[in-house]
Amino acid sequence: MDMRIYFDNAATTPLSREVFQAMEPYLFENFGNPSSSHYYGRTVKNAIEQSRKTIADLLNTAPAQIVFTSGGTEADNTAILSGIRNNGIKLAITTPFEHHAVLNTLKSLQKRGEIELVYLNHDEKGNLSIPHLELLLSAHVKTFVSVMHGNNEIGNLNDIQEISNVCCRYGAIFHTDTVQSMGQYQYNTKQLKADFLVGSAHKFHGPKGIGFLYKSADHDLLPLINGGSQEKGMRSGTENVTGIVGLAKALELSYGNLENNKRHITLLKEKMIRDLIHHIPGIRFNGNSAQTADSLSTVLSVSLPEAVNGDSPLNYLDRHHICVSGGSACTSHSTSGSHVLAALGDNFDRSTVRFSFSRYNTADEIDKVVNRLAGLYKQESLNELSAVS
Repeated sequence: MDMRIYFDNAATTPLSREVFQAMEPYLFENFGNPSSSHYYGRTVKNAIEQSRKTIADLLNTAPAQIVFTSGGTEADNTAILSGIRNNGIKLAITTPFEHHAVLNTLKSLQKRGEIELVYLNHDEKGNLSIPHLELLLSAHVKTFVSVMHGNNEIGNLNDIQEISNVCCRYGAIFHTDTVQSMGQYQYNTKQLKADFLVGSAHKFHGPKGIGFLYKSADHDLLPLINGGSQEKGMRSGTENVTGIVGLAKALELSYGNLENNKRHITLLKEKMIRDLIHHIPGIRFNGNSAQTADSLSTVLSVSLPEAVNGDSPLNYLDRHHICVSGGSACTSHSTSGSHVLAALGDNFDRSTVRFSFSRYNTADEIDKVVNRLAGLYKQESLNELSAVS
């Protein structure tokens, strides 16, 4: 049987073997509870604090500003609820393209009457209007702004440096969901004036079930989970030691080879764009997905014409051992379609496939996937075309 090809890295990435090697001692030999005062407890507590320092150094901040969570969703929820409730915020500004961890949290606050929720204007590609943000903030109402860096479905990159500058000028609190871009872009918290950043290890070849929240020194947190005094009372519960060690190692590895990884992945994406255009007439790309300077190198969202035999591209590719998705894994069971594509005005009359890449993918895999997808549309194979030329 053919080996499966995995192009769904925006949903989750394979665990790096180096990360597993860093985690393994804390599964067996160093198994203590970090809250214990004996040798085993001290050993793992030290590992947690060293991991915190590693992440803080990579973000150019102090270790005290890093709080470990169960992942990006908890980190986003904590940032939003803390930022809004601790500061008496009555107006929140966001975009219709945010992950549901952000959108549903803000909508729940709106439903309770705690905030007014406003969405930024955007164009047909999903590019946000900075002048609209300035106009909204010029009312000088205490405001919370939440705009993601890289979109997990269509890959659009937002200019969070400019957005943070605008928020800083008007005294607004700025939270940015960096789950999809963490490990791909270098964040310097001294330059990017964000109040909150988030990361989730399994998006950059770390383990699932662990993430972190960066909070600026200006903010305290309202804990979502109450109990003991772990994480200085900001997030109770016995720490996920192996996950924390794996998280720090995965981020360290990602940043240690950042440019080479990005170059490799960008070349793969550019090749897939060229090959898809050449072999599938009528193909379109969602948002800025095909503009490599304006989108995540890891995400390519394509809109496909109806297949001649009516077959679903997702099912077809899965049957041929190619793993892709139609969009966010968190909404894979939704009956209403993608809220991101809906915000772009998509009427869902075509099939959407999201290809998402990692440093472990290859050009040979691109050839195989495009060749197989072209077959669905009764196109000649890449090998046949190469022979003719």
